[in-house]
Parts: sequence; structure tokens; C-alpha cells
Amino acid sequence: MPDSKSALNEPAPLVLLAAGGTGGHLFPAEALGSELIKRGMRVRLVTDSRAARYTGLFAKDMLDVVPSETIRGRDPISLARTAVMLSAGVAASVALMSRLKPAVVIGFGGYPTLPPLFAAKLLGIPTVIHDSNAVLGRANRLLASRVNAIATSLPGVFDRDPALAGKATVTGTPMRPAILDAAAVAYAAPDPAGPLKLLVVGGSQGARVMADIVPPAIERLEPALWNRLKLTQQVRDEDMARVRNVYGRLKIDAELAPFFSDLLARLASSHLVISRSGAGTVAELAAIGRPSILVPLPGAIDQDQFANAGVLSDAGGAIRIPQSDFTPDRLAAEISALAAEPSRLAAMANSARGAGRLDAAERLADLVASIAHI
Repeated sequence: MPDSKSALNEPAPLVLLAAGGTGGHLFPAEALGSELIKRGMRVRLVTDSRAARYTGLFAKDMLDVVPSETIRGRDPISLARTAVMLSAGVAASVALMSRLKPAVVIGFGGYPTLPPLFAAKLLGIPTVIHDSNAVLGRANRLLASRVNAIATSLPGVFDRDPALAGKATVTGTPMRPAILDAAAVAYAAPDPAGPLKLLVVGGSQGARVMADIVPPAIERLEPALWNRLKLTQQVRDEDMARVRNVYGRLKIDAELAPFFSDLLARLASSHLVISRSGAGTVAELAAIGRPSILVPLPGAIDQDQFANAGVLSDAGGAIRIPQSDFTPDRLAAEISALAAEPSRLAAMANSARGAGRLDAAERLADLVASIAHI
């Protein structure tokens, strides 16, 4: 029987989280970190230099930066630079883990996860990766055969790969407390003659197409619907004047800005959302339960946004429109049809909510604990 005094002095298990320096990777890591801390564990984040701007759960003394590099080209010089940087990152990660002695390492995607996960494999430390997309990201594809367990946000990721399916668990995407708070707001279908709250977002890569298509689509709606609209739209500075001009001419009640700090609250209060279909957006729409029209970002190598949108559209919670079909006429027709059928909007909200997993952080924490035996 171990000495109780020495057991009390033993530090809590350390869980090392590895994530690329963007919100899509950092936010799920933050949500899992919060859950692990609640369970009495210690956490640290390994990431790249972009996370120096990050001000969430991980204070500066909980954050380690290791060298990393994205594959930026297939020419010999680019590939050699990537190989050198990743090798330096692996060496730095081996030194870091030899000092910290983590019980387990979890990767959340992005090339900055490669050095820590490869180092953990070399040192015999248990490893888990989590992927938020319906199609595994490129970094996680490189790691999938090497890690002890794989967590996915969406079902069906390994339907055609039984070897990897055997170590995969659907956990959902861990959600930050702000999203869980928004999810507590029940969907209220619009009154047939009352306001229709429309939220249009697209992120840095999607705002331009929304500026191109949404205003002329609104212009094609019946004037009676103009009077009902309460429109919130994310608009880039360079597109602001032309978008504002259209809505001003139509006398649309519109609030336009490049960024909304209270976006989750606006999402929760919306009747309909028009958006790209990044993994984080789809997870939030499902968790909060809001009907949407999703326009996947075209041209992606893995077509991950198309697959993400398909999960919600197949569930009945969204309408997926490829960008090639995303025209003012098509969008106006979809908005008009939904505005005329509040019960359909309510059914879509319910279906979207059914695809969400509010307990994803707990489920992923359970998986991590089982793999690390902690």
C-alpha cells in the first residue's frame, strides 16, 4: 500500500495539449483544458508563435512554443525548409517532454501539432488526436496511424478506413463556456408577421462572397419582407460602402461590421444564419441549434467544408448551397420560402440541435483519461 503522505505530495498528472495557432484549433483545446482542470489535472499548451496573441485559458506560463512549418510549396527548397523546421520542432519537443513528463499528449490539428506528437511517439508517451472536420485534416492524416486513439467531432469520418475506425471515437467538438451559455437559449420561431432576424457571417475568407450575393438577394425579396428583416452582417471594410448603400436604399434594418465581439449572443438570437461551413461554425450551429444556409468554401483540397455542411444538411438542420449555385436568385428564393414557413425553421433548429454534442469536452476528457490511465 503506497504511503499516503507521498501520494499527497505527488503532482497531479500533466496533460499536454498541442494545437495550431488559430481559433479552430485553440478553442477546442481550451474547452478540453477547462474540463481537465476541473478534474484535478494540470494542462499546458504547445503551439506556434501565432498563439502569442491568444488570451484565453492558457496563461503565458502554461504555454510552450516549438518550431514548426506548414508545407507552402512542393518545390525542393520549400520542402527542405519544412523538413528542417519540423525536425527542429521535434528536437525541441523531445527536450520539453523529457523535462515536463506529461502523462498524455493530445493534438487538435494544424502543422504545429506534428513535432509534439512525433516526439511523444518517440518517447513512448500515449497520444490522442482530435479532428473537428468531417474530413480528417492533413496534419492529422499524417498522425492517425501513429497515435493511440482518434477523436472525431462528426460521425462517418472513417467509414472507408476500417483500420483507423477501430481506434476512433465520436466525441463531438469541445465547446467553450460561452457557447454552452448560448446553447441554453431556446429557439423561438419568428412570428409570420413579426421580425425575421438574419445573421450573415463568413470569416476572412467568406465575407467577400457574402457582400457580393446577399445584398442583391435581399433586393429581390418582396418589399413586405424588407420591413420584417433585422439583418446583422459581417462585412469587410473594403466592401462596407457598397453593401451599406444597397441596404440604405431599401431601408433595411441592418447592422454591419467587420467583426462582432458578441457573435455567439447574436447567433443565439437569430432566426436564420447564412455562413461558410468551417468545422467550428458547424459545431456551434449544432450545439446552439440554429437553422442555416451554408455555403462551403470552394477550392479546398479536402473539400472539408462541403462535408461539414453535409452533416447538418443531411440531418435536416441546414440548406447546403455550393458556391457555384450561390446566386442572388437562389438565395432570395430560399429566404422567402423559409420566412413563409416558421414551422420549418423551428424543425431545422431542432434537427441542428440533434446533431450537436454539448457534452463533448466531458466525452473527450474521458477518452484521454482512459488512454493515459489517469
